[in-house]
Amino acid sequence: MTPQELLQRYAQRETHFSGENLAGACLSYADLIGIDLSRADLRHANLALAYLNRANLSKATLDHATLSGINLSQATLTGASLNDADLHGAILTGADLRSAALTLADLLDANLSDADLRNTDLSGANLTGACLRGANLREENRRYTANLRGATLRKADLRGANLTGADLARVDLREADLSEATLRSATLSGADLSGANLRGAFLTEADLSQAYLRSANLTHAKLERAILTEADLQNAVLRSAILPDAQMTRAELQDTILAFAQLSRADLSRANLQGADLQHAQLTDAYLARASLVNANLSNANLVRAELSSTDLAGAILKGATLPDGSDGS
Repeated sequence: MTPQELLQRYAQRETHFSGENLAGACLSYADLIGIDLSRADLRHANLALAYLNRANLSKATLDHATLSGINLSQATLTGASLNDADLHGAILTGADLRSAALTLADLLDANLSDADLRNTDLSGANLTGACLRGANLREENRRYTANLRGATLRKADLRGANLTGADLARVDLREADLSEATLRSATLSGADLSGANLRGAFLTEADLSQAYLRSANLTHAKLERAILTEADLQNAVLRSAILPDAQMTRAELQDTILAFAQLSRADLSRANLQGADLQHAQLTDAYLARASLVNANLSNANLVRAELSSTDLAGAILKGATLPDGSDGS
C-alpha cells in the first residue's frame, strides 16, 4: 500500500489497516487519529509530527522509524517494536507500551507521563529530559519487569512514577526528579543519582549498592531494609529519612545530612560519617563497628544499645545525646 492510498482511504473514514506493509512510507504531518495499524510494517517509515492519538499500533514494527514530535497520546503500542526509533520530543502521554521493545530508542525530551511501561524494554534508550511523571513501570508478578539497563535518564521527570521492581542498574539518573516515586525492590546498583531529587521516594528494600548519590535529596525518603552497601552519599540530604534495618556497610556519608533520620538497627559498619549531621537521629541498636564519626554532630541523637565500641568519635559532638548505656552524652 502506498502512503497516498492510505491517506485517501482514511479521508473516506476507513480506519482499519491492520497488517499493511508501509515500510519506508513518508507520512510526516499526517492526521491519522484513531487509525488501526496493528501488526503493520512501518520499518524506516517517516511519521515525524504526525497525529496518531488513540491509534492502535499493537505489535506493529516501527524499528528505525522517524517519529520525532509525533503525537501518540493514549495510543496502544502493546508488543510493538520500536528499536532504534527516533522519538525525540514525541508525545506518548497515557500510551499503552506494555511489552514494547524500545532498545536504543531516542526519547530525548519525550513526554511519557502516565504511560504504561510494564515489561517494556528500554535498555540503552536515551531518555534525557523525558517526562515520565506518573508512568507505570512496576514489576508484575515478579516476572514482567521494565528493563532500563544502560538507559540514560539524566534530568528526566519521574515524579510519582511507579518503578516497583524495575531494573535500573547502572542507569544514568543524574539530576532526575524522582520525588514521590515508588521504587520498592528496584535494582539501582551502580546507578548514578548524583544531584537527583528523591524527596519522599519509596525505596523500601531497593538495591542501591555502589550507587552514586552525591548531593542527592532524600528528605523524607523511605528506605526500610534498603541495601546501600558502598554507596556514595557525600553531601546528600537524608533529613527525616526512614532507614531502619538498612544495610550501609562501607557507605560514604561524609558531610551527609541525616538529622532526624530513623536509623534503628541500621548496619553502618566501616561507614564514613565524618562531619555528618546526625542531630536528633534515631540510632537505636545501630551497628557502627569501625565506623568513622570524626567531627560528626550527634547532638540529641538516640544511641541506645548502638555498637560504638570500635567507632572513631574523635571531635564528635554528643551534647544531649543518649549513649548506648542510656547515659547523657553531655
